[in-house]
Amino acid sequence: MNEFFQLFNESDPQNVSTAIQLLLLLTVLSLAPSILILFTCFTRIMIVLSFVRTSLATQHMPPNQVLIGLALFLTFFIMGPTFKEVHDEALVPLFNNDINIEEAYERAEQPFREFMSKHTRQKDLALFLDYANIKPTSVEEIPMTALVPAFAISEIKTAFQIGFMIFIPFLIIDMVVASILMSMGMMMLPPVMISLPFKILLFVLVDGWYLVVKSLLQSF
Repeated sequence: MNEFFQLFNESDPQNVSTAIQLLLLLTVLSLAPSILILFTCFTRIMIVLSFVRTSLATQHMPPNQVLIGLALFLTFFIMGPTFKEVHDEALVPLFNNDINIEEAYERAEQPFREFMSKHTRQKDLALFLDYANIKPTSVEEIPMTALVPAFAISEIKTAFQIGFMIFIPFLIIDMVVASILMSMGMMMLPPVMISLPFKILLFVLVDGWYLVVKSLLQSF
């Protein structure tokens, strides 16, 4: 760490430039979780998987680690072409010293901009553009400060729509079981305890995880 700060004390501009690049790299690494969540499809996938667990009423099954791990690998799979384009167009030229860090940032931003603009609702984007009084004529002119939150709320809305459709069949099972128990006079018996095996059985019979993941992949 002392060597890092000593770079600022050197008069050589090259050392100062290297120190700034290291500082920027550390900043990017610290913001990596936020970038992953807000710049990619991780938000939609994680919310939908959480809805599945909640609708099944299995509490902590599957565990959070399993859901997060599955969401991460699905994110890497869906975002693979975008990550590859960033690697080929921005990182490789930067490591080869063909471009500077500013140009690398602009090249890396473009694939994410295209992905987010494709899955952002016009109404959500217009909310931020109107508030900032910005009237872009192309996708390249849309500032990331407006595109990222618009993309985030669009992903949340889409995830809640998918989650609503997942809830319906399990809600019907809960209502049927509750009606049967009430008709039998078993009001003290929790309906969730009785409906849980039937919901798990239904989910397994229809191959629920396959259908959920298939729907997520097709939504992109």
